[in-house]
Formats: sequence, C-alpha cells, structure tokens
Amino acid sequence: MTELEDINNIKLRPYEEEDIKEGDTIIEVNNVEISSIEDLQKAVNSSLGEELELTLLRDGEFLTSRLTPAEVEKNKFKLGLWVKDAATGVGTMTFYEPKTKTFAALGHGIVDSDTDKLIDIDSGEIVTSKIISIQKSEVGEAGEIRGSIAGQGTIGEVIRNTEFGIFGRLNNLSKLNIDSSKTLPVASRNEIEVGEAKLRCTLDDGITKDYNIEIEKIFINNNQNNKSMQIKIIDQELTEKTGGIIRGLSGAPIIQNGKFIGAVTNVLVNDPERGYAVFADIMIKELLKIEE
Repeated sequence: MTELEDINNIKLRPYEEEDIKEGDTIIEVNNVEISSIEDLQKAVNSSLGEELELTLLRDGEFLTSRLTPAEVEKNKFKLGLWVKDAATGVGTMTFYEPKTKTFAALGHGIVDSDTDKLIDIDSGEIVTSKIISIQKSEVGEAGEIRGSIAGQGTIGEVIRNTEFGIFGRLNNLSKLNIDSSKTLPVASRNEIEVGEAKLRCTLDDGITKDYNIEIEKIFINNNQNNKSMQIKIIDQELTEKTGGIIRGLSGAPIIQNGKFIGAVTNVLVNDPERGYAVFADIMIKELLKIEE
C-alpha cells in the first residue's frame, strides 16, 4: 500500500479506513470478476472517482471493502494498492506418473514473497526452462539456478499448490526427454535407510545426472511438514558446481536401492551442504488428491 497525491496535491490513503490487508486476493470490483492487473486498472479508471466495492478472498473467506479512488492525473485514478497477478520461478519437476499424466514438483509450496504464505493458485502453467547460470551456495547465503523461460514451451497445468509441492497434469510431453522404460518403484518411508543415496538433477541443459548424497536422519513419524529427512551432499563434483543445495534443486528426486524415496526441499543456509527432503509417499498422497 502507498500514499497517493491527488490532482489537487492532497495526500490520500483510500484504503486507510477499510478492512484490506497485504495478501488479500481481489476477486471482483462492483460484482465484475477481476482476473488480471489490467482488469483492475480498467475498473478503477472507469469509476471516475466514484466509490468501488471490492470482493476479497482472505484465508479462504470472502469479505467486502469499499474504496474511493484518488484522481492522480486528469481521468487517471488509483487506489494506492500494490498488486501482482503472477508468480514465476525455476525449480525441478520431481516425477511424472504416466497412467494419469500427472506430475509433482518442488517438494515445497510456492509462497508469496511478501507474506510468506502459500499462494492460492487459481491457474498456472509448468514450462520448460533453459539454465543460464548457477550461483553457488555459501555459508549464510543460498545459491540458485538461474534460468529463462524465453522461447520455451508450456508442458502442463498446475492444479494444486501445497506445503509438499506443486501438482498438476502434463499435456505436452514432446518438450521432455522422458524414457518410459526407466520407471522406478516408490519406497515407503519404512524402507529408507540412513546412508548413501543418489540425487538426480539437471545442472546443464539436457544433461541429467545422479550425484552421491547421504541420508543423515529420518523423521519417520513426521507428516506435518516437508522436512522428512536430513541429507548431506557428499559428491565432490556437485559441490564444486553448486556449493551444496541451491534454489532450483527443490524437487530433485532422491533414489536409494533402486527406489524413489523423496525429494529435496530445503537448505541449511549456515551449512549449505546439508538440507532436508520430503518423503516420496507424502508426495504420492498429495498427487492422488488431483483425482478426487
């Protein structure tokens, strides 16, 4: 939210007396659906300064606020609200289930950078990306995979955004190099062992490799969050490339004894060679909710 100065140089805060908070989703203005920033701008400018009724969604509940736009230039009106209508990021698609054409990715949810809350996704797309560079993790600062979606292709839709990852359905496999003969069975958490495992990820365009990691701790009874296992990177090649766990590796599948056991979720910022992973059985359970 920001204070405005209107056409008469009077400072105004149209939102000040209304119940509107950071993180609210604007659903309608004057009973007309709003699906983009452009829709909102059109509704505000067409008001000509008359009071507007906003329908908001907050924590699963609908509420109404009334705001009177400020005329900041001739026939140009504003509410003093900073809004955004899209979230983008680079991460790893964990697995694809060929019978249902569903997928799971990230191992954690997409959150609003301002409120740190899960974004309530109405619709979304999963697209291929091109890796541009890798910023290494250092003690106190997580690195990241830097990618671009320019010139890439949409391969599916995002249906659910949860604490345990994003889930959806693929509809264009032509952009993916999927070898259907290399399916893996899914391990239950009771089969996972402390010790060596493999982390599968793509750090160079078109090249997917397995790297050595160690499962240090298993929190077998944890169903509350995505920190099911504590892991450590022990592969020198991976450490040299990334400095440890980095943003963009979230969702990278972990394999042990020929079975899929989980996916990377978090890094310990002060010890970037260590981090957390979520159980595969939790991601499978969340994926099945798409069919419900």
